Amino acid sequence: MDATTRAAALLKEHRDAIDRLDAILVYTLAERFKQTQAVGRLKAEHNLPPSDPDREARQMARLDQLAQAADLDPDLAKKFLTFIISEVIRHHEKLQK
Repeated sequence: MDATTRAAALLKEHRDAIDRLDAILVYTLAERFKQTQAVGRLKAEHNLPPSDPDREARQMARLDQLAQAADLDPDLAKKFLTFIISEVIRHHEKLQK
């Protein structure tokens, strides 16, 4: 097998792994949102605020530790979680109307 063929095979393997990981991310994110929607309904039923800044701060600190342990850029992880939290809060606010 020449170098170009070997490189093409490796590229395909990497891309196949990325595709599997993307599927895992999507299904995991869907499951996470199912849980946060349940939290949002519970908050709406009990007239609780849509956001919880103390929990969010704890989650950011926890995520920072997880990212470091996983050898992932903590800033990237924080950006991702910040986006997710903002979407969750938006959904929670809609449930309270």
